[in-house]
Amino acid sequence: MKTTPSPKSQKGSALLEALFAILIFSIGILALVGLQAVSIKNAIEAKHRSDASYMANQIISQMWVDRSNLNAYAHYETGTSCSFSGSASANANVAGWITQVGAVLPGTAATKTQIQVTTPSADTRQVKVTVCWQSPREIAAGTFHNVATTAQINI
Repeated sequence: MKTTPSPKSQKGSALLEALFAILIFSIGILALVGLQAVSIKNAIEAKHRSDASYMANQIISQMWVDRSNLNAYAHYETGTSCSFSGSASANANVAGWITQVGAVLPGTAATKTQIQVTTPSADTRQVKVTVCWQSPREIAAGTFHNVATTAQINI
């Protein structure tokens, strides 16, 4: 014999089901918001990498045009890992380029860019351009991102 529950024992079950549905929906929405925040952060970092790569290629192309004056492009040639030392370049093209880098990338300075010019053979120069930057939320941590581009220029 089957007994049917009395209407009094069913009171509030619809409300309870609605609360659980709202809870599950809220967790889903919070997950989407978190996913969007990570997506925006990654898109910004990708833009910074792209801009840094563009800037490095820009100075290398300028060096291709001015091949007879390559050694004047050397800028903070010693040091590694965004801690560069040495002397700054007196070349006007380098000074203008550093100003552009500072305008495009956050948390960069003249000492956070490096242009190394080496001579592997008598008629060839190897150029390595390193651009470092910090996103605004990473300044306190002291972490840097960098892009290094190497080119071989025949003179």
